[in-house]
Amino acid sequence: MVIDRRAIPAAARESVWAAGDGHAIRRVDWPGAGRGSILFLPGRGDFYEKYLETLEEWHRAGWRVTAADWRGQAGSGRLGNDAVTGHIEDFAIWIDDLAALWAQWVAETPGPHVLAAHSMGGHLALRALVEHRIAPDAVVLSAPMTGIAGPPLPLGLLHKVAQTMCRIGDPLRQAWKWSEKPGELPTGRATLLTHDPDRYADEQWWRDHRPELVMGPASWRWVEQAYASWIGLERPGALEAVQVPVLIVSTVADKLVSHPANLRAAARLPKGEIMALGEEAAHEVLREVDAVRDPIMARIEAFLARVAPPVSQDA
Repeated sequence: MVIDRRAIPAAARESVWAAGDGHAIRRVDWPGAGRGSILFLPGRGDFYEKYLETLEEWHRAGWRVTAADWRGQAGSGRLGNDAVTGHIEDFAIWIDDLAALWAQWVAETPGPHVLAAHSMGGHLALRALVEHRIAPDAVVLSAPMTGIAGPPLPLGLLHKVAQTMCRIGDPLRQAWKWSEKPGELPTGRATLLTHDPDRYADEQWWRDHRPELVMGPASWRWVEQAYASWIGLERPGALEAVQVPVLIVSTVADKLVSHPANLRAAARLPKGEIMALGEEAAHEVLREVDAVRDPIMARIEAFLARVAPPVSQDA
C-alpha cells in the first residue's frame, strides 16, 4: 500500500469547524464506504498531517475518517503570548470542544463511531469518557498520556510544584527549554519518538511547508493543568465506571508518557485491553518502522472488527 505521507490525500477535504464560542478549529475529512466512522485526535504540539498514513489506511479499509486539531495547536490558533508556546488555561476547555465536536460529528456520520487518539489526545479522550461527555462505540489510544515518564514523585506533590511555578512567574511562560533554533526540531528528539528516520523527517517537512504547525514547549499552566487532570483520572472509581471497549497501545521504551500508568489504566477499565510493546517501539507507535507498525495496525483492526463491527444494512 503506497501512501504519500507528505500530501493531503485526494479523497480528503480540509475545512474549519467552529467551536461553541466561535473559535476556528481545523479538521480534515475522508468519505466512508460502509465500515463506520473514526474521529482521530493528536497529541500535545501535534498536527494531523503527521498521521495521514494511518488515517488514509483507515479510509481505504472503508472507514469514514475525521481528524482535528486541538484548540491552540497546529492550524487552530494560539492561546499563549507567542506563536510557539503550547498553552491552555484549563483542560476543561478542550473537553468542551471535544464534546461539541463529537455530538455534531456523530449526528453527521454513520456508525459505529470510534474515537482514536494519541498521547495527550488519549488523556483527554479518557477524561471525556469519565465525565460522560462522549459515548463512542470503541476507543483506540496510542501511547496515551495517563501519566508522565518523569520523576517518581507523588502526583499531588508534582501538582503543587507546578502550582507554585505558576504563582511565582508568568503561567504562560515555557516550562522547558526548546531548540536553539526556533522552528527546528531539537537534537536527539527523534530517538524519543520513532526508530523510522523517514517518518520522523515527515514532521519537519510539514513544519517547513506549513509554518503555522510549528509548536515548542508547553506553558507552566499546561503543566499544572495536566497534573490536575491526572489527579482526576486517578480518582477511585473514575476509569472503573467507563463501559466502553478501550484498546491501549503502549511501549515500555516510552520516555514521554508512563508505560506503567498505561498498564494500570487498561487494568482499571472494565473493557480495557492492552497491546504492550517492548524496546522496539518509541512513543509515536503509529509512526514506527513497518515491522513494528504493521502488527499494531492489525491489532487495531482486529479489535474494531470485534467490538465495533459494521452495522448490518438489513437492520
